[in-house]
Amino acid sequence: MQFILTLICVIGCTTVHAQSQIAGDIVDKKGAPVPLANVLIADTYDGATADANGHFEFTTAETGQHRLVITMIGFRTHEQLVVLDGARQSFKVILEELVNELQAVTISAGSFMASDESRRTVFRAVDIATTAGATADIAGALNTLPGTQKVGETGRLFVRGGDGDEAKTFIDGMVVMEPYGASGPNTPSRGRFLPFMFKGTSFSTGGYSAEYGQALSSALALESKDEAEIGRTDIGILSVGADVTHTYVWSGGSAAGKIQYTDIRPYYGLVNQEIDWKTPPSSIEGTTAFRQKIGNGGILKVFGNINRSTFALYNHDIDNYDKRQLYDLTNRYHYWNTAYRNTLNDSWTLRGGISYTNLSNEIVLDNHDRIEQNEEGFHAKGVAEGSLSDNVELKTGVEVIARDLAQRSVVASNVKEVIAAGFSETDVYASNNFVTRAGARLEYNSLQKKASADPRVSLAYKVGTDGQVSLAYGIFRQSVKKEFLLLNPGLSSEKAAHYMVNYQRINNRKTFRIEAYYKRYCDLVRYELGNKSDLDNSGEGYARGFELFWRDGESVKKLDYWLSYSFLDTEREYLNFPVAAVPTFASRHNFSAVAKYFVTDLRSQLGATYSFASARPYHDPNTSSFNASRTPAYHDLSFNWSYLPKPYAIVYFSCTNLLGRDNIFGYEFSDKLNEGGIFNGRPVRQPAPRFIFLGIFITLSQDKTVNQLPSL
Repeated sequence: MQFILTLICVIGCTTVHAQSQIAGDIVDKKGAPVPLANVLIADTYDGATADANGHFEFTTAETGQHRLVITMIGFRTHEQLVVLDGARQSFKVILEELVNELQAVTISAGSFMASDESRRTVFRAVDIATTAGATADIAGALNTLPGTQKVGETGRLFVRGGDGDEAKTFIDGMVVMEPYGASGPNTPSRGRFLPFMFKGTSFSTGGYSAEYGQALSSALALESKDEAEIGRTDIGILSVGADVTHTYVWSGGSAAGKIQYTDIRPYYGLVNQEIDWKTPPSSIEGTTAFRQKIGNGGILKVFGNINRSTFALYNHDIDNYDKRQLYDLTNRYHYWNTAYRNTLNDSWTLRGGISYTNLSNEIVLDNHDRIEQNEEGFHAKGVAEGSLSDNVELKTGVEVIARDLAQRSVVASNVKEVIAAGFSETDVYASNNFVTRAGARLEYNSLQKKASADPRVSLAYKVGTDGQVSLAYGIFRQSVKKEFLLLNPGLSSEKAAHYMVNYQRINNRKTFRIEAYYKRYCDLVRYELGNKSDLDNSGEGYARGFELFWRDGESVKKLDYWLSYSFLDTEREYLNFPVAAVPTFASRHNFSAVAKYFVTDLRSQLGATYSFASARPYHDPNTSSFNASRTPAYHDLSFNWSYLPKPYAIVYFSCTNLLGRDNIFGYEFSDKLNEGGIFNGRPVRQPAPRFIFLGIFITLSQDKTVNQLPSL
């Protein structure tokens, strides 16, 4: 009995002696305490939770070598070896912040994100379709954002001193050649693709990813929707035509087809036009979309658009109005896009696609002079993107862009251009508050027979909880316009260097942005007046300015509005400019105010947009200074109204330039003196003071609450 008591005493004393005390303090990299972190001896139940000061303390009966594990949400798990020998041990643990996609800072310099999914967007996808004055045109809606100029005679995107050909459009990463519909001289065109096709939009006014090439000033990247959720039939009865769309859905996929007929002739018969139309525009268009999920996380998308449009108008001589020339155009357009995306594992995604474009214009002048223009384009791309580690992300890919340009008139010409490119860029997160993106784009142009390397760098730093500062720099290049390329295939690509600094703050439904930029152009096309056969790349220029954007969807119930302002200082010495001057499309000040309000009692959404642009320059040959004359300022107040008499039906009305302002975009002048020794001139006006649109949209589906309001 005495032996047993002695044994128990020895064991008990040994156990007490083997108790080890573990203590320490947990801080982040800045030295701030990390409260409530979990501390544990691996594979045991011994541990503790840090207090409000990051301090922990506990005892354990374990002995020998063990792993001490410390975990905390938002930080990387910390592990270290400890030897438990009954002595007290104290540690100071520094936790490394874990980069979290939802909390991490994002590159915002030059970029406006629009999506129905991301909380960091400043411009939702539905905004593109519901902005008054845009008439459901993507470019029209984006023209209410800072950085754009209102060039009403073209309807295209003009960004930060760049012309309409410097802003490129991409669908699912694939370039869209000729994204605008056909139009006559001094008549605005519309984008070929409607907003409701897309779930996300990235509109970059500069400093964009190395993935996007052949864009000198801007990249508009559109992400098409995935598979549809329900089957439905949409019918539109329009004041300018009609359309019908049917969507069929199955498990893991969907298919949709649309046919649309547009005929402006009845409308132009009611509303007087500045343009002398012989045959107003009409078009027939077919669109198809196929979506199919593949495997675990993969998806295949196929999209096609076929369009045929025609119109004929008379161009009247400036000196003699009765003398006129017929301009008759038939445009045929085919575009096909196939995109594939697949998740390889938890870290890597593979995506790619191919697109094909075929465009033909048949222009007849005075029923005898015929001009045939053809463009055939092909684009193939493959991209791999993923994480090299928790703090490093990589995107890399290759692509080929091929164009076959042809024109036949008095003299036939043909040019084939192939551009092979590779790009790579890395996002390095020092923390959730700081990210650096560095990359480069390599291109080889078959016409120039030389390669180029363009660096691009961006960084962003989070200021407080909701704000961030971003910087961006990059070199961008683009092949010259096809009309110049047909005259001289040896012309080098035009180049621009972008420098930007941006501050952005997003808090709930309020957004504030301010951005300053500088662009330097070189290798622009230049020629002497009246001699386009002698083209070279001696042109240059600059653009600089700052922009403000404010959006508030919270302060007033059911009201969402935004304000944007742009200041632009730019000059170019290019084309036939004898000296450096402000281009005719550039206005120094641009302002937009957009408001949307939902009236529950009326079952209506009301929208209004006011746009202002200061005077634009033009050259008056009756004066000695080049491009020194100025147009009147531009003003436009537009309105739209969506009324829901039934949940599945919408009556939609819109009117641009509600007050009938006589906006003048420039002046055209005769090339010879009149009897009084001056050059006659005439203003370039809007085709009509207003454009009025009325439509009835009906949706047929099993869910009677589904309608087309997000698409209007």
